[in-house]
Amino acid sequence: MNIYLYGMICGSNSFKIKDFPTPDEYTEIEQSARFIGGETGTCATVLASLGAAVRIDGTHIGRSTAQLTREFYKNKSVDLGSLTFDEDFEGLEDYILISGDVRTPLGRFGHFFGEAQSGGKKHWNEPRESDVLMCDTAAVDDCFGEDSRSCAELCVKHGKPYVIIDCKYDSYVHRHAAVTVISGESLQMNYGEADRKRYFPLFAGNSDGLTIITNGAGDLLYGRRGDTAKTFTPFRVEAASTLGAGDTFKAGCVYALAKGMSDDELVRFASACAAVAVSRYPSQLCPPTLDEVCGMIRSRE
Repeated sequence: MNIYLYGMICGSNSFKIKDFPTPDEYTEIEQSARFIGGETGTCATVLASLGAAVRIDGTHIGRSTAQLTREFYKNKSVDLGSLTFDEDFEGLEDYILISGDVRTPLGRFGHFFGEAQSGGKKHWNEPRESDVLMCDTAAVDDCFGEDSRSCAELCVKHGKPYVIIDCKYDSYVHRHAAVTVISGESLQMNYGEADRKRYFPLFAGNSDGLTIITNGAGDLLYGRRGDTAKTFTPFRVEAASTLGAGDTFKAGCVYALAKGMSDDELVRFASACAAVAVSRYPSQLCPPTLDEVCGMIRSRE
C-alpha cells in the first residue's frame, strides 16, 4: 500500500494544562510534548503505524524543525525524499494548549501564508507528478490554494483516488475527491454556521465521492449524491486529548479507501482510529495500531 500525502507539515509543541486560566491567572502544565504535526504530518504518522508506506511533501522544513523531522520519522515507513530542507527558512511550528476535550492553538500561520500572498517567498513545494504516479491512494490538504488544486488535478489525471478534509462544497478539490470529510468548525469558518443537515446535500450533490460531516463526539452524517444521509455514532472513550483527532480520522479514511472498504466500513474504521487517538496524550507519539483499531471495532460488535 503506497500512500502519497501533500500538505501541511510543522513542528508541534503541545502543553496539557490542568485548567484554562483566566487573564493573569496561573495554571499548571501537567504534560508537554514536541513532535511533527500538521494535517499531513499527523496523517503520515498514523498511516505508518497502520502499516502503510507513505511519501510526504508540502511545507518546507526549516532550521528549527529539520532535526526534529528527521528524528521523528527515522524509524517510520515515511519517505521524506520529496521534502525541501531549507536552512534559510526559520521553520514552521505551532503551540497548543490542551485541557480535557478542548484546546487552543497558537502560531504564525497568518504570517506564513501572508508572506507568499504579498509576493514573498513561498515556503512549500508544488506537487510533483512523479509522486502521484508512484502512489495507489493519496490525500490532499486544502491549504495551499492553487497548488492543492494542482495536486488534485494530478490525481484525477492519473486515476489516483484521494481524500480531502475541510474544503468548500463548490471547489474542484471536493468535486473530484473519493472521500471528503467536513468538520463543524469548517462549516462555521466557511459559511458562518454549522448546520450539518443543511450542508450535507450541498456537499453530497457536488461530488461523485463519499461525503462525511463530523460532529465531534456526536453522530456524524455520511453518504453520496442522491442518498439519504446515514448516521454513525462515534466510539465512546474517555478523551485524554482531541489534538489530531480529525487528522487521524482522515488517515483512517485513506487506509480504508486503499483497502477497498465499503462506505459503511470506511466510516467505522476511521471513527475507530480517531477514538483510539483521543484516548491518549499525545497520540502523535503513540499512534493507533491496526490491532488497536480492530479491537475498538470489535468492542462495539
